[in-house]
Amino acid sequence: MTRFTYGQYYDGPDPLAPPVDLRDALDAIGRDVMDGRSPRSALEELLRRGTRENAGLDELTRRLWEKRSQIQRRHNLDGTLRQVRQLLDEAVAAEKTALFPDPDDDARFREAQLDALPSGTAAAVRELSEYEWRSDEAREKYEQIRNLLGQELLESRFQGMKQALRDMSPEDTERIRAMMADLNDLLLAHLRGDDTTRQFQDFMREHGEFFPENPRNTEELVDALAARAAAAQRMMNSMSDQQRAELSDLMASAFGDPRLLEQVSTLDANLRALRPGEDWTSSGRFRGNQPLGMGEGAQAMADLAELDALAEQLSQSYPGARLEDIDLEALERQLGDDARVDARRLAELEKELRDQGLLERAPDGSLQLSPKALRRLGQTALKDVLATARRAGQRDSALSGAASEPTGATRPWEFGDTAPWDTSRTVRNAVLRSGGGPVTLDVVDVEVVETEQRTRAAVALCVDTSWSMVQDGRWVPMKRTALALHQLISTRFRTDALQLITFGRHAKPVELPELFGLEGVWEQGTNLHHALLLAARHLRKHADAQPVVLVVTDGEPTAHLEPDGNAEFSWPPVPRTLRKTLAEVDALAKLGASVTVFMLGDDPRLAEFVDLIARRSGGRVVAPDLDGLGAAVVGDYLRGRRGR
Repeated sequence: MTRFTYGQYYDGPDPLAPPVDLRDALDAIGRDVMDGRSPRSALEELLRRGTRENAGLDELTRRLWEKRSQIQRRHNLDGTLRQVRQLLDEAVAAEKTALFPDPDDDARFREAQLDALPSGTAAAVRELSEYEWRSDEAREKYEQIRNLLGQELLESRFQGMKQALRDMSPEDTERIRAMMADLNDLLLAHLRGDDTTRQFQDFMREHGEFFPENPRNTEELVDALAARAAAAQRMMNSMSDQQRAELSDLMASAFGDPRLLEQVSTLDANLRALRPGEDWTSSGRFRGNQPLGMGEGAQAMADLAELDALAEQLSQSYPGARLEDIDLEALERQLGDDARVDARRLAELEKELRDQGLLERAPDGSLQLSPKALRRLGQTALKDVLATARRAGQRDSALSGAASEPTGATRPWEFGDTAPWDTSRTVRNAVLRSGGGPVTLDVVDVEVVETEQRTRAAVALCVDTSWSMVQDGRWVPMKRTALALHQLISTRFRTDALQLITFGRHAKPVELPELFGLEGVWEQGTNLHHALLLAARHLRKHADAQPVVLVVTDGEPTAHLEPDGNAEFSWPPVPRTLRKTLAEVDALAKLGASVTVFMLGDDPRLAEFVDLIARRSGGRVVAPDLDGLGAAVVGDYLRGRRGR
């Protein structure tokens, strides 16, 4: 029988993982772009802010700095000095206890010798190096000091060494010395530029147990050792002058053999020469109450350096920065598996936005939303608008035209469809879904006949882009309205001709991407006169189409176009501006176009003027709130089409 085992997939991305959901991300980018951000800054803001499912770069950075602060607030670096002092006091106390019952002069001399020990820990340990202990307990305590110093010294240069040397024997000490000598020979040869491949292999075969990092070559070995040695040096730099001098003096007693300290000093010198770019000079400020030994202190400094490097990676502020630069393994070490997952998902999100063609490079090299992205945003905007319309009692139209003339195409049935079923396509879908079994009809099988209207419309949507639209929070709703109407016409009323026109001091026709990315600027003037001129030009180009003019504005006209092309501005509006604007309304009425004005705000003068426009053109005035603007514009367009 064949047996199978299942486990986590490690070889690249999980092929069975669900695809990255880009809808929320794209909507967030779209909102920021409509609000005036560039697509690049909108993407960066999304990555910093994160999504509903996972934390962003700002949150991960905050957690990094919080951990960094905790390390420095909770700890201090005198742990080894405290342990040595405690063991020394215990050894002296045990020795005095053993001497006290002895009445001879030698015992009194030894007591005097112990009482006269220097106050400094290092000096006292050094002076007792030749002392012949009477107490076995005291001798053991003193040996613990030597072993502790040796373990801490090696742990500060080789991660995990202290645990490995917990029960030291003379043979172990000799193996350490041999390893250090061979290591320095290897590094010296590498420093000279010799080919150390064979020497490295022999070294790892002999001493590989001391290097859990399992380096693959001399360079990787040097990288690991230099990072640890630099951390140990930064730890020493972070101590007070007195602590540093005391600890340096104590290290000569490591394992009772000063040659070990010499080997470590040689190792540090070799590593400094090989990796001068490491940080050998900085320091940190530790102000807590929890003592750290030399090995723990070196690890704390290494953690601080890793936290700093991760913070820089998460900032993405350096040239050519990419989320793939983030060291996920280091992030997991410092913040846990959930942080790694969040960072990986953000990187996948950024990659998918590019790979799926939602972001593209403009000719000038800048990042911009692609037509595919605009279509997706349009679908979302239209869906939201139609949902708002349904809540207001209107009904979605699923027709691509209007008067039951088939286009030859079909589409899946949606709730509320009144179009006739395509029976053959519906039955075929049911057969394919049943897979050769009993055929049952399900709602997902139903396809309906797509129909089109026999008339087409020429639509001019004129949107106010004066500063008041930005100032009063109407900028994004205006853009979403244009996006929804564009999506509706381009997908369901493809024969209609839509022209988007912006008007501030001047008016101009724009394409959807330009309007979408338009930034609000300080500009005085609401030149509805110029906008209606351009609307009339669009209607004349499509003389065979039903004319529709929609105006979104929050202010009465304060500018008009002079024959020389200059815009004349005046506040309050002068009669000449109002007359020229109304003349264009009359000209549109002669073309058969009614003007529907969507009035934002509650300015009485504006209300009076737009009412006059509606009466003269046979149009109407709609005063929606900002949330209902899109539904009002789209609903008016659909209502007019059904009427035709």
